[in-house]
Amino acid sequence: MTELTGKVVLVTGASRGIGEAAAVALAREGASVMLAARDVVRAGEVARRIVDGDGKAAASACDVAEYGAVERLVGETRERFGAIDVLVNNAGVIEPIAMIAEADPAAWARNVQINLAGAFNAVRGVLPGMLAAGRGTIINLSSGAAHRPLEGWSAYCAAKAGMAMLTRSIALETEGRGIRVFGFAPGTTDTDMQVTIRASGINRISRIPRGDLTPVAHPARAIVYLCTAAADDLGGQEFALGDAAFRQRIGLT
Repeated sequence: MTELTGKVVLVTGASRGIGEAAAVALAREGASVMLAARDVVRAGEVARRIVDGDGKAAASACDVAEYGAVERLVGETRERFGAIDVLVNNAGVIEPIAMIAEADPAAWARNVQINLAGAFNAVRGVLPGMLAAGRGTIINLSSGAAHRPLEGWSAYCAAKAGMAMLTRSIALETEGRGIRVFGFAPGTTDTDMQVTIRASGINRISRIPRGDLTPVAHPARAIVYLCTAAADDLGGQEFALGDAAFRQRIGLT
């Protein structure tokens, strides 16, 4: 038995990368995990792997940019597992990687719809239930790009900057009502997104060797930590995995 045993966790963007690793780690700690992703086939494979290891998990198709799809996802999660205790707001895209003068307007808008409006949609879907219960945890996957612009990433930087303000807004509006919200920036992690970034050749991030990237197990460990009472004093703040004090706190020294 662990602190997360019996908790219900909804992870968006859970078919691969940090979302997949977080879902597996949370299930290992006893949580019931709903894996949401546009690629439901791959998310389903991850969920089956969790179940085969005696964990509790299910997968559901969801495009977080569509609020109706999020509403259905939240309802399905509650029906299958019960009230949602934790939202890991992880769904995101990097494209379009392009200079502003050359970026496709539709692709630019789609990035913001997924990375920012999608994050809001997920919060909007779970927050009323959390407020009614008087408890809940929201972890918004942030990025250093929220605070430092990078050439070719204008859509991603703008959307993640918006998410950082969304985190602060949630903290302000729910203060004293049992809601813990965190912004968490995992840094340059070895995921499929980094494959796309390296292929672009744009900005300094694309030139980081794969061997220098953070393994997905590290941000997954941080996410599990933020779901526990040990992180109660950190609510309303944003943390970067590269911060030495935070790494020491979660045991990544």
